[in-house]
Amino acid sequence: MSTHATQEQEGAEVDAGDSKPHSPHQDRRLQEKATREEQSQRESDERTREREETVEIKVFRYDPEVAEKQEPRFDTFHVPFEKGMTVLDAVMYARDHYDSSLTFRHSCRQAICGSDAFFINGRQRLGCQTQIAELDTPVRIEPLPHQEVVKDLVVDMDSFYEQMEAVEPYFQTNDLPEGDLDEQRQSRENREKIKMGTRCIWCASCMSSCNIAAGDDQYLGPAPISMAYRFAMDEREGEDIQDHRLRIIEQEHGVWRCQTQFSCTNVCPKDIPLTEHIQELKREAVKKNLKFW
Repeated sequence: MSTHATQEQEGAEVDAGDSKPHSPHQDRRLQEKATREEQSQRESDERTREREETVEIKVFRYDPEVAEKQEPRFDTFHVPFEKGMTVLDAVMYARDHYDSSLTFRHSCRQAICGSDAFFINGRQRLGCQTQIAELDTPVRIEPLPHQEVVKDLVVDMDSFYEQMEAVEPYFQTNDLPEGDLDEQRQSRENREKIKMGTRCIWCASCMSSCNIAAGDDQYLGPAPISMAYRFAMDEREGEDIQDHRLRIIEQEHGVWRCQTQFSCTNVCPKDIPLTEHIQELKREAVKKNLKFW
């Protein structure tokens, strides 16, 4: 046996003799460290699997300005899936990585602006609010029905905005406080009454779902009528202003065209009880027209 081998053996014997058993505290710390490392590895593996997993989306395509795209069609994209991914995230990924001509509206991404309302798997929804994980695949994404398509997922909103403006969606009163710094107070009860009506984000989902609005382009529609409710029921507006608002909404193409189908209420992303507001305005209109003599 060589001298070198003998020295290594002797060194190993010395090292083994110097080693001491771990204390219970050290053992616990080592076990906790191993557990943390194992958990970290599992999380890393899960993230890797999520990156490798894809979701199939079918997106409506139409462009009247390009000859080969004037015939409506659906394009299929396979988008890498990540936990928490929304429909808006998916179409943005498809636009940024596969087809830069894919066109759609979006802005705040927090369900406040209402600009990314799509027809997703047969229902009006906000793209930024709709989780991919909660949908059946492939995910079918279309523009809002009953609206003229400008390009891909973008629809013409001019008519909707005109209908909203027709109900004068702004506060009006003839009873202003005397002092410049005095507040025009509102009771808690009245605020609760109109609170839901103030949540409208002008996304037009309710209008798109309404069969009456689809067949009558003069019908004010659920969103404008609910907006009229928000102001007509505000106690800070005078009685003459309330009468004026009721005259607007009780016209031929106003509240009386509603057939109480609840489709608008069912698709509202802000959970506004639109049908309830319309029915209450009907009652108010009847009461205003009742005369006893």
